[in-house]
Amino acid sequence: MTSSSVPSFTTVGRPDQPLLTRPDGSPVRALVVDDELNLAELLATALRLEGMDVTAAPDGASALRLARETGPDLVVLDVMLPDMDGFTVLRRLRAQGARMPVLFLTARDAVEDRVAGLTVGGDDYVTKPFSLEEVVARVRGLLRRTGAVTRSEDGLLVVGDLELDEDAHEVRRAGEEVHLTVTEFELLRFFMRNPRRVLSKGQILDRVWNYDFGGQSSIVELYVSYLRRKIDKGREPMIHTLRGVGYVLKPAAGTPDGGARA
Repeated sequence: MTSSSVPSFTTVGRPDQPLLTRPDGSPVRALVVDDELNLAELLATALRLEGMDVTAAPDGASALRLARETGPDLVVLDVMLPDMDGFTVLRRLRAQGARMPVLFLTARDAVEDRVAGLTVGGDDYVTKPFSLEEVVARVRGLLRRTGAVTRSEDGLLVVGDLELDEDAHEVRRAGEEVHLTVTEFELLRFFMRNPRRVLSKGQILDRVWNYDFGGQSSIVELYVSYLRRKIDKGREPMIHTLRGVGYVLKPAAGTPDGGARA
C-alpha cells in the first residue's frame, strides 16, 4: 500500500455521537480484513471508539476462520489480500450462509470492480484513500439499514431548515436534498455541531483535514465557497464570514430559531 492510501484520521467516537449496540444491548461485532497492519489497526481503533468489539485478520484464510468463530455483525474487507481477493472471501462467506453486511475497501475505482463487489454480495465500498470518518459513517448506515443495531434519531443534526443525517450521509435544506462530497459533508458536519460558534481556519483545518496545510489555509476558503454554492445559493445565507476571525453557521432568518425577517 502506498502512503497515498493511508486514510486521514479525524476524531470518531465522540461523546455526542451515540454508540452502536445490538438489539440485546451487547456490542456490535466487527471483523476488519486488511494485510496492511497499520491501516487495519487504525480501522479497528476507529470502530472500537464506536463501541464495537473488533477482530482483525491479515488475509482471506484468517478472515474465513475468524468469521466462523466470532459470527461478526459486519465485515470491513479489503479487496487486495495476499492469498485470495476480497471477492473470493465474500463468495465463500455467503456460501457458508453468512448474511452480515460487508463494506469493501478498494484502491480500484473502475466500474467493473464496483459491479463485481455488489454481484458477489457486497453492500457498499469505499475507495482509497479515504477518511476514517467516512468509513465509520458507512458502517453506521449499513448496520442501521440491515437492522443489526438499535435505531435512534440521535444521528440527525438540525440547524434552522438545514438537516444532516450522519448515518445516511444525507443533507437537506427546506426539505430539498443537497448533494455533497465527502469533504464538504465533513465540513458542514463540523459547522452544524457548532452552530452560532465562530470557527477559525485553524480549527477547521485541524478538525476536517486533521493536519497542517503549511499555511495553505486557502483550502478552507475554497471548500467554504463550495459549500455556500450548495447550501446558500438562492436562499437566505447560513454560512457567514467574520473577516480576520473565521466562519459561523447560523439559522437563516425566518426559519426555526432564526428569528423573523427584517
